[in-house]
Amino acid sequence: MSEFKLAWQRFVKDRVALIALWVLGILYAAALFADVITPYSLRDESRLHTYCPPTAIHFLTSDGHWAGPYVRGVAMSYDEYRRRIYRETDEAYPLKFFGKGESYKFLGVVTWDRHLLSVDAPGRVYLLGADSRGRDIFSRIIHGARVSLTIGLFGVLISFVLGLLVGGIAGYFGGRIDNILMRMCEMVMMVPGFYLLLALRAAVPDTLNSLQVYAAIVIILAFIGWAGLARVIRGMCLSLKERDYVLAARTMGLTDMEIVMRHILPHTISYSLAAVALAVPGYILGESALSLIGLGIQDPYASWGNMLSEAMNIVRIQFAPWILWPAFFIALTVMCFNLIGDALRDAWDPMLKGRGDQP
Repeated sequence: MSEFKLAWQRFVKDRVALIALWVLGILYAAALFADVITPYSLRDESRLHTYCPPTAIHFLTSDGHWAGPYVRGVAMSYDEYRRRIYRETDEAYPLKFFGKGESYKFLGVVTWDRHLLSVDAPGRVYLLGADSRGRDIFSRIIHGARVSLTIGLFGVLISFVLGLLVGGIAGYFGGRIDNILMRMCEMVMMVPGFYLLLALRAAVPDTLNSLQVYAAIVIILAFIGWAGLARVIRGMCLSLKERDYVLAARTMGLTDMEIVMRHILPHTISYSLAAVALAVPGYILGESALSLIGLGIQDPYASWGNMLSEAMNIVRIQFAPWILWPAFFIALTVMCFNLIGDALRDAWDPMLKGRGDQP
C-alpha cells in the first residue's frame, strides 16, 4: 500500500477534518455558482431598505391556512430617537425557486436569468439582512467569496512554487548559493508581515481597476509568504541530499536540477501539503485586512474584508448586528483550513508510521 494511500486513510479517520473539508467544498461551490444561488446581484440596492433586518419567511396565512413560503412587505419609520423601525405590511410575495431575474453571463459563457430564490418586485428578501445601501448581505457574501476564497489559493500557489524552488536549490547546492538565498529570506521575514503588506500595497498605483488590484494583492501576499516555507524546505533538503538514492542518481549522470526536481522536492510534499493548508488562512486574513482599511477590493465589488468596513462603527453594530456576518464566514473558513492542515500534518507524521498506526 502506497504512502499516499496510507496517509489519506489516516486523514479520513479524522471526522472533524472531513466536516471541515465538506464545509469548504460547499463554500467554494457556492462561490462558483454565486449568480444562480443569490437572489440579487452585487449592485442591486434599495435605499428604502437601509439596514433592513433579516426577512422572516412565512408558511401560514394570518388565519392559519397553509400558503407556501412567502415574505411580507416591509415599511420603515423612525422612533423618537431617529432609529429605523421596520414592520411587516399585509402585502405577501411568494418565494420563487429558479424564477426569472436579472440576466448575467453564467461562468462567462452562457446567458442565464434564473435564480435559486427570488421574489417579485417590489418585494425584497433579505436572508441575512441588508447593508447601508439596502443591498442583500447574503448575495454580497456569496459573491465576495469569489475574491476572499480564491485569493488565498492563488497566493499560496505562487508562494508554494517559490518556496519549493528556492528552498530546494539552497539546500541542495549549499555554500555561497545557500548563503545568498537564505539572507534574502531573512530580509523578507525580518519585516513585520502586516507592515510589509501595507508598504507593498502603497507602491501599487491607485488607478488600477478591480481585476488589477486583485492580481496585485495576490502577488503581494505571495511575496510575503514564500520565505518561511523556503527555509523549512532548505532544512529538509540538507538531509535528503545525503540519501543513497540521491548519490545513485548522481552516478547515473543526472543533472543537479533533475535530481532536485525528481528526487528531492517530491519527498518534501508531505510537509508542504500541510504547510499550504495552514498558510491559506493567512492570505485570506491579509486580503480582508487590506480591504477593511480601504486598500483592497473596492465597492461595488464585494469581498468579506470590505463588507466588514461597515462594522467599524459600534453604533451600527448595535442597531444592525447582522452586518457582522462576513466576520463569521472569515472565522469559519480560517478554522476549517486550520483543522484540515492539522489533520494532514498528523496523517503524514513519520512517528505514526513508525509505530505501525495503519488502517
